[in-house]
Amino acid sequence: ILTGLFLAMHYTSDISMAFSSVAHICRDVNYGWLIRNMHANGASFFFICIYLHIGRGLYYGSYLYKETWNVGVVLLLLVMMTAFVGYVLPWGQMSFWGATVITNLLSAVPYVGDMLVQWIWGGFSVDNATLTRFFAFHFLFPFVIAAATLVHL
Repeated sequence: ILTGLFLAMHYTSDISMAFSSVAHICRDVNYGWLIRNMHANGASFFFICIYLHIGRGLYYGSYLYKETWNVGVVLLLLVMMTAFVGYVLPWGQMSFWGATVITNLLSAVPYVGDMLVQWIWGGFSVDNATLTRFFAFHFLFPFVIAAATLVHL
């Protein structure tokens, strides 16, 4: 969370500036490259810890404690969503098409899928509204995850 706060001080969530702001962080901000790499690699390390925790839970039969296990599943989904919206924020080609493909998967939901996708996009395509929403979600989800972790304990 701390590295994200420092990155947010220099990030611009506008489609015309997002990629440039990430380049600015890496090239011009003192130790910005280090903070960004710590943020990205910290997320990967966090997933390793989560998978080890899930493996331990499976090994010891923790799934028998249904409430705790279900909160853990919700936590995993929240962490995955946080990582996904964070992946979109640099707004490179992989980010754009990743956002387009993954959000379009929701269009397979019967009856409301297309409406749901447009609601997430904030329009009829992945655009500025999408990036702004994803930045807000990426900022807020870690605090929701921290609160849900307390429930999980």
